[in-house]
Amino acid sequence: MRTSPRPRYLVGLVGDGISASLTPAMHEVEAAALGLDYEYRVHDLIELGRPPSDIGAILQEARASGYAAMNITHPCKQLVVDLVDVLEPDAERLGAVNLVVFEPDRTVGHNTDWMGFRDGLETGLPGASLRRVVQIGCGGAGAATAYALLAGGTAHLDLHDQDGDRAERLMTRMRTLYPSHEIAAIDLAELPDSIARASGVVHATPMGMSHHPGTAFDLDRLAANAWVADVVYRPLETELLGRATALGHPVLDGGRMAVGQACASLRIITGVAPDRDRMERHFRALIRAEGRPDAGGSAE
Repeated sequence: MRTSPRPRYLVGLVGDGISASLTPAMHEVEAAALGLDYEYRVHDLIELGRPPSDIGAILQEARASGYAAMNITHPCKQLVVDLVDVLEPDAERLGAVNLVVFEPDRTVGHNTDWMGFRDGLETGLPGASLRRVVQIGCGGAGAATAYALLAGGTAHLDLHDQDGDRAERLMTRMRTLYPSHEIAAIDLAELPDSIARASGVVHATPMGMSHHPGTAFDLDRLAANAWVADVVYRPLETELLGRATALGHPVLDGGRMAVGQACASLRIITGVAPDRDRMERHFRALIRAEGRPDAGGSAE
């Protein structure tokens, strides 16, 4: 009896400054462990000398070359929304796509960023109170984390961003999606009191990466049992998380979100469930092997 050949998956990542991304290694090693024929290629817009506005043409070229899917990162997540045939509900609600799957007769846009943060919370901070959360940063990563928090049961969410208009826009979007939740955009003067009342704080800006040192808020304002989450994963222990740990607060590093979104993307592309714990161990081994903080280590 003849057996069907294994399907071959050719997958890519497109965005700015992504040549050092760990996503290809995460996908390929886990796919090999699952017995899949899988290749992952990086398309760095800067190295290619192509502007973000070329993303539509790049997707068409990838599809014509036999790609099964393309992961999308900054600065193209919003641009892709209007370029796919179908948006999965979560991607439509968030207004951002980080995965395009090429089906035989259509292209489908997904968002797995929010899944990554949701799963990170569940595995990294099991039982953490989501009663009242403050989020600092309302960009691409912030939209995903806010959505995950509200979907996970956060009753009150305060949003702060240096760009007040960006916080207002995210508040308006989330209020439309979750009208029964309390969601507010707060300014810098309101931030300390909001943090003091919070059960948890999410940091969703690039601060903490090697070229953005520092912390975005005063940790002395935290309630005794409050948790702190960061989207930055290079380094895994940012100054923020290091100080929070020293003060006795539970913390969640950005690696959990990075692994979670990769795990969800791999499952959607192949239909095979990855081993999330195995991917987590591999990711952290990759970070340790680097031996240094690096740019580009944020889910932003």
